[in-house]
This record gives sequence, C-alpha cells and structure tokens, in this order.
Amino acid sequence: MDPYTIIRKYYKEGTKIYDIYMSHCTDVTNKALNIVNKHPELAVDVKFLEEAAMLHDIGIFKTNSPKIACEGDMPYICHGYLGNEILVNEGYPKHGLVCERHTGTGLSLDTIIQRGLPIPHRDMRPQSLEEKILCFADKFYSKSQLGKEKTVKRIRQSLKRHGWHQVEIFDEWCELFL
Repeated sequence: MDPYTIIRKYYKEGTKIYDIYMSHCTDVTNKALNIVNKHPELAVDVKFLEEAAMLHDIGIFKTNSPKIACEGDMPYICHGYLGNEILVNEGYPKHGLVCERHTGTGLSLDTIIQRGLPIPHRDMRPQSLEEKILCFADKFYSKSQLGKEKTVKRIRQSLKRHGWHQVEIFDEWCELFL
C-alpha cells in the first residue's frame, strides 16, 4: 500500500490544504518512527505505523476548518471517523481505525455521549500499540503551527481542558515512549 496514492486522491498537490496535510502528517510520522527506533523492545509493525501515520488525518478535508484550508461542512471533531470511512472504502480498515482513534488520547463511548459529540456512538480509544504511538506522536504537532513541536507541559495543559483522565493516559504514554 502506498499512502501517497490515497493522499493524492483526496488532496491536490500544490494546494494549501495539501501542504498543511503533508507537513503535519510527515512530522507526526517522523515522531512515531523516532519512538519505535528508540524502543525496539516494543516490536511494532513499523510499515503499518508509517502508513497509518501518513493517513491518520485523511478526513480533514470534509470538515469546516478554514484556518487549515478545510472547506467541508462537518465539525472538525468528525475528521477521525470520516477518515475511517474513507480508508474502509479504500480497502484499509485497520488503517481507518487509526484515524478514528487518535482524537485527544481517544474518546470513550461515555465521553462521546456525555459531551453530545456529533460522532458515532462507539468506543474510539486506541487499542493497538501502533494506534497508541500514533495518537501520542500526533499530540506534539498542530496543523496551525506547522513544524513546531509542542512541549509535554503544553500538551498536558491542552489535554487537561478535556478531563484529567486524558492527562493520565498521556502521562502513561510519556513513560512508555519518551
């Protein structure tokens, strides 16, 4: 599987959204690969992780996020499950789960219902080690400040707004991956 073929199917090279997408996903991919290089004991599927990291935000174009050149009609919180739908349709359901499970440190069914989030009612927390590494690596980069890695302190502050359990999960990942 060549993730770039799928990316080019949905994002036109030379556009602002393509450049934002590629910059962000490349940074996240490199962070994820650095983690597995430092921790060979994790024995992850590196090829899958690399592909999934490049595709984890494939659904953003369907969202209404003008600051990052997305002109769709869905709320940004939907980009994960929308990415899952795209990759399932492309024949890559395992990669699609990575899309769906990378928001925050993952979204539990309870959280989705309690917050009235406009996403399907199912557990969307990372399960596999590859999903957790990607989710963790993604926290270090935003699409609005391309190429600038966030500090652990800043990520913790951001996650705290969504509940202390998000910070606890992130802290566990720091122990495992840093």
